[in-house]
Amino acid sequence: MSEASEKIAGIEHLPIFPLPLVLMPYELLPLHIFEPRYRQMLKDIELRRNLFGVSFFEQQSDFDEKPEVGSIGCVAEVRQSQTLPEERSNIVTFGLIRYRLIDYVDTGTPYLNAHIQFFEDDPESDEVLKPRSDEVYELFERIAKAAFKLSGNRGRFPEVPRAAPEQLSFLVAAAFNLDNAIKTEFIEITSTSERLTRLKAILEQAVEQMESNADVVSVAQKNGHSKKPIDLGDDH
Repeated sequence: MSEASEKIAGIEHLPIFPLPLVLMPYELLPLHIFEPRYRQMLKDIELRRNLFGVSFFEQQSDFDEKPEVGSIGCVAEVRQSQTLPEERSNIVTFGLIRYRLIDYVDTGTPYLNAHIQFFEDDPESDEVLKPRSDEVYELFERIAKAAFKLSGNRGRFPEVPRAAPEQLSFLVAAAFNLDNAIKTEFIEITSTSERLTRLKAILEQAVEQMESNADVVSVAQKNGHSKKPIDLGDDH
């Protein structure tokens, strides 16, 4: 049993916090809590392992009230909390484990509660996962270096440690700031190798363009003095 599975052992339903974002396992998510119902939720979960569910939700019409039954979310574990005036707070949460929202439960609270079913990736062999994991990590490192050059050697691209393949796939996806549609697809996938393969394709598409742009910026910063000529094309 994984550490995440141990933390949610015995839990059948969770408070649900609908947000217009997708939380992934291993991702850090800071939140500012100000609505009365979610201030109440924070107080309540102190007695229940400091866990709640983050489900992606963007209201498209007046009929949309909550995330759909059957949708995928991620358990958020409160890791840090700072109390502010007027009972507001800043918290830092950690993406723990994914769930499927089975049905809503009426518990009499002002916030949503749902019966959920947890899941993780299916087991796969290291022989399959390690080469793909290494490729994704190397591509991400190249992108990080290119981003650093593009910033004029200022700031820092999010660092990702060498981690187990499943963890790495989520960390890279989170650090690369993929859009919500792709992140939703990624958390629905239960094959680490499939997620790594899809991530590799995205990174390969981005890395060459970023490295090319970084080289141009680097030349420009040197007032055009470069060992390589820049082909500006025909003047005709």
